[in-house]
Amino acid sequence: MPILDKVRVLDLTRVVAGPWCTQTLADLGADVIKIERPGVGDDTRKVGPFVTGADGQPTSDSAFFMGSNRGKRSLTLDIASPEGAQLARELAAQCDVFIENYKVGALARYGLDYDSIRAINPAIIYCSVTGYGQDGPYAPRPAYDSVMQAMCGLMSTCGPADGEPGAAPMRSAVPIADIFTGLYAAIGILAAIIHRRDTGEGQYIDAAMMDVTTAINAHLALGYLMTGKVPQRQGNNNPITAPSEVFRGADGHFTMSAANAGQFDSLLRVLGLDPALAQDERFLTNITRIQHRAALHAILEVRTLSQPVAHWIERLSAANVPCAPINDMQQLFADPHVQHRDLVLQVPHGSGVDVPLLRSPLHLSAAPVEHRAPPTLGQHSAEVLQSLLGKTEADIARLRAAGVV
Repeated sequence: MPILDKVRVLDLTRVVAGPWCTQTLADLGADVIKIERPGVGDDTRKVGPFVTGADGQPTSDSAFFMGSNRGKRSLTLDIASPEGAQLARELAAQCDVFIENYKVGALARYGLDYDSIRAINPAIIYCSVTGYGQDGPYAPRPAYDSVMQAMCGLMSTCGPADGEPGAAPMRSAVPIADIFTGLYAAIGILAAIIHRRDTGEGQYIDAAMMDVTTAINAHLALGYLMTGKVPQRQGNNNPITAPSEVFRGADGHFTMSAANAGQFDSLLRVLGLDPALAQDERFLTNITRIQHRAALHAILEVRTLSQPVAHWIERLSAANVPCAPINDMQQLFADPHVQHRDLVLQVPHGSGVDVPLLRSPLHLSAAPVEHRAPPTLGQHSAEVLQSLLGKTEADIARLRAAGVV
């Protein structure tokens, strides 16, 4: 039985951070009921590419949406209408977790804020995912992933170093501030579930993207706090290890790293370089290798350019030197180890076709993840309203006609 089999989540989140949280809970078996605007749905449904349905036409199910919403049920509900808000409150009364990512205070006008929901369900675990948190001078501001990466220092440490071609701050290609916030929110909810099982108490979780994005600066942030020195962009260079960066092979790029003397000796041997190079005063220790990184890189790359990437990966790996090709997505999913790990699944989708999904990275031996496709817009509206609120077909038809669902 899935670990969260008896947990029901009312999900009023959209885009990435909140949906990533609830997708994680769905992976663990929670019944996640995703509330979406009738006829519109989550904002990410509008960002292609789109699933092609059994009729050969594009659906409203995009790769962006599907990446954060597997395993959920979709209920279209206009919470801005009095009847829609009332239905949401009735659903919240039967849920264990309520999660939203509206602007601070926005749900109070609909009676869907924490105090209102706690009044009807005292044991509720209520999680608010926002950019800046529930208080402070920036609390009312809107925020997106790129805004958080900029404000919280991540972009200042990513990108080519000053003086190099293209030197400028750079964001990550995937929304890591959103994703990390979603994961931390899920961890907080799981902790609150355990707390409630022990005490019977619900609680409020303030999940702020700014807090999370600052926290994941990790050692770079602590290094600054300890020394007052601001970390600088270093491109692909690992600031604590050399060699540890990108090298060119005869047919592409790869990365290799030697963090200690043994690995450095092995690297030199594989590349066919004179072992005495390890005794050069410039390269004697990791610290001196960092100080003379450019000179060392030039020596190593003369050799790496002489053979294809696969040649070096095979031999460096055999010598226990960490390395990897720099794969594009096509190369990634053609990789035999990726295929062995079954990281891509084909699952039935509400459009009538099978769609690709990425397997959850959670591997639990006693309670394995059950993978289900993300829902089509409103796919489970009738099912949820009938099973949880006892609405009849006539009731649902009236609600649809009124634009409530």
